[in-house]
Amino acid sequence: MPELPEVEVVRRGLERHALGRVVRRVDVLHPRPVRRHPGGAGDFADRLAGVAFTAARRRGKFWWLATDGGDALLGHLGMSGQMLVQPEGAPDERHLRVRLVLEDRELRFVDQRMFGGLLVSTGGAQVPGEIAHIALDPLDPAFDDAAFVRRVRGSRSGVKRLLLHQEVVSGVGNIYADEALWRAQVHGERPGDRLRVRDVEALLAGCREVMLAALEQGGTSFDALYVNVNGESGYFDRSLHAYGQEGRPCARCGTPIRRVAFTNRSSYFCPVCQPAPRRRRT
Repeated sequence: MPELPEVEVVRRGLERHALGRVVRRVDVLHPRPVRRHPGGAGDFADRLAGVAFTAARRRGKFWWLATDGGDALLGHLGMSGQMLVQPEGAPDERHLRVRLVLEDRELRFVDQRMFGGLLVSTGGAQVPGEIAHIALDPLDPAFDDAAFVRRVRGSRSGVKRLLLHQEVVSGVGNIYADEALWRAQVHGERPGDRLRVRDVEALLAGCREVMLAALEQGGTSFDALYVNVNGESGYFDRSLHAYGQEGRPCARCGTPIRRVAFTNRSSYFCPVCQPAPRRRRT
């Protein structure tokens, strides 16, 4: 699933290509991607026809385009969603679901698995109400470092679970959680209340470092499903130290990276640099 850096790359592309342009027409080619819009496909198209986009914003893994009427086109890429900019009249993509025809180009929502979606958020130009409960992300200037440290150290949950909890911190997914934990030399199962302040601060710094590094390389692409608005893939997968590196030597100590099951996914870590926590005494 695209994480913060990938969504930020898309947001920047929309900021460059969509702002100041009027929507002439909206074609909903499949109803599932607009299933969360309360009024259905017809209302979705009617609400966007004739509006102009004034800003491109993001919170965590959600992006939105503010309109001149104070509403917002809110989107989530899900597992395989793509938001592409194409010249008008370009051949349709195989999994094209929604087309927004602007004055001189098209915005196209392409989604093979259709776990992503779009909706119009009433009055959501600044922050859509549908995502107001989601925490800020570590790259947001308003992110409260001290509050994050307190929240983590006040929990008995494993720290990786806290990193993936979007009401604690947004935008961090499985890939960047493993990379940040590797940089901070913290095992993902370490309970939050057994971390020192400096451990949590190092973890937060690791999140920022890995996300900024990923942004410089256009995000992380393991297949053709994640692309930016121009259809180009990111290259950060070539710089990963932990995620997907099972059996390869740790770049810090040379110990083979280990993989373990984590919920329905996997966690990757160095067993020497990131020692597993001891069990609590009962």
